[in-house]
Amino acid sequence: MMQGQQYPPGLEKRKFSWRAAGWEALGVKFAAISDKASARNNRKVLIRRPDRMVPCQEPLPTPRRIPLATYKMLLPRLLWCLTAACTTATARYVVPGGRWRDTDGNIISAHAGNVILDPKSGDFFWFGEYKVEGQTEGGGVSVYSSPDLATWTHHGLALTPVEGDPYISPNAIIQRPKVVFSEATGRYHMWWHADNSSYGLLLQGLATSDNIAGPYEFVSATSPLGNWSQDFGIFTDYKTGRSYALYSNGDTVDGRDDYISLYNEEVTELEEVIYRFNKYDLEAPCIVQTEQSYYALMSHKTGYRPNDVVAFRADHLTGPWSQPFTVAPLDTRTYNSQGGFVLRINGTKQVTNLYLGDQWDSTSLWESRYIWLPVAIDDTAKTLELVWHDIYDLDVITGEWKPIEGTTYYAHDAHVAGDAFLQEANFASGGIIATGIYGNDSTVTFTGIEGSGVPQWVSFYYQNTDDMGFGNQPGGSPDRIGSPWQLKRISSVVVNGDTENVETLFQRDTNKGVILSTPLLLTLQRGNNNTITVGGLSNKHDVKGADLDRIVVYPPERVNNLTSITISRGF
Repeated sequence: MMQGQQYPPGLEKRKFSWRAAGWEALGVKFAAISDKASARNNRKVLIRRPDRMVPCQEPLPTPRRIPLATYKMLLPRLLWCLTAACTTATARYVVPGGRWRDTDGNIISAHAGNVILDPKSGDFFWFGEYKVEGQTEGGGVSVYSSPDLATWTHHGLALTPVEGDPYISPNAIIQRPKVVFSEATGRYHMWWHADNSSYGLLLQGLATSDNIAGPYEFVSATSPLGNWSQDFGIFTDYKTGRSYALYSNGDTVDGRDDYISLYNEEVTELEEVIYRFNKYDLEAPCIVQTEQSYYALMSHKTGYRPNDVVAFRADHLTGPWSQPFTVAPLDTRTYNSQGGFVLRINGTKQVTNLYLGDQWDSTSLWESRYIWLPVAIDDTAKTLELVWHDIYDLDVITGEWKPIEGTTYYAHDAHVAGDAFLQEANFASGGIIATGIYGNDSTVTFTGIEGSGVPQWVSFYYQNTDDMGFGNQPGGSPDRIGSPWQLKRISSVVVNGDTENVETLFQRDTNKGVILSTPLLLTLQRGNNNTITVGGLSNKHDVKGADLDRIVVYPPERVNNLTSITISRGF
């Protein structure tokens, strides 16, 4: 190991060898990578098993001589496996709104859940709704683990649907699952919003397990203190260790409240209501705690359409609570996200709170993304703010994080073709925005882009003025003529004229004059002669691309002085 490199909790420093998973897919059995600092049969390296980083000690075979032509052919794939393996072990880039994949290369499906730290392994466990095409509700609860909040291993379903069960069947509603550990029972307790397909039950479900990853056994579905329960959350006070249920109580005239209710010591049932937010008609509650304050975050009720999340502040959970205030720039709709949980990272150098938000895609829920951002809190000013970062580097040991800097290329310097054109826009970079992007003929091309030769993140800053206007609108027709919701435009992205490999870029609605970004993982050639061409693809309504302000190209992640890449691809 390199000097200063940290080992996973409980792992001694020792000599052992490495087999890089996935190398055999190349068609050649390679020996381990040379480590000049160690003997060939005693390499100081780590491998990743499905559950955790573990040592492996075994003699290595004598390396085979590989013909030069074969080596040249296999080198790009070998480098991909090597860098992917390095990232699997130590990746730390967090990319809000990117297409996140697990260590098997599959899209992560863990929506509206929570993340907890397992003190035994030192890993984080992420629970959330399992949504796939054709099964967007009732799919059960997924569970993933990670040593760094960036590299996620899938452990299957923590809670599996049961045919015919009134509360956890594939036809039931299993939403917003949250897991906490009960010291009193020595078990892990999963709570969620349990309902039927018509949302007529409004209950809270409970399942328990001896193991953090499950399987969880269904216990009950109950009315909280005789009330209704819709959107659900859990908060555990780090000072007292007591847990609280956070929930809205439906959309009826008698509902539209939000509650903080205390669990018993066992976290098996609720004891009492601590506070009631009367008739605010909000949902998706979560709480973040500091040394001086509590902040409760909630969103407006607009279904799966995003809105401006608000927060309340109090000195005590029992109140009094402040008036609500927005936590992100107005009309960004909290960067097109909805909150659900705030993760406290108690680092050795600082405490960092992470907002774990969902970027819902109501027309294809399985395509929904995740918006994870550091929370900026000023207890003196009594404010909480979410500041956007395309990419940031997070150290879960120290709690430190920092934004990653990239190179910006502006639309006003780009080449436009067809009916695309540059238009005055005083809110855009340099007062100019590229618009009129349509299909394959009306495009915008950025030139002279510096690339690294391996996949790297590129953020596309855009404006999409379709639908929704400036308000936080509930369901219904978007305008008086009843036209359909479009919710996003889809652009095509072509690198260096390679039209055989077209990337798709989702550009969700923004307000007029509001510029947001979507990240895309692209492979650019090494050097500064790359081009990126943006056109329009069908969103089942049109082939318009969103207006473009600029793109930002970020460096590949570096791990232990090696350039590393993530194994994920997509938008």
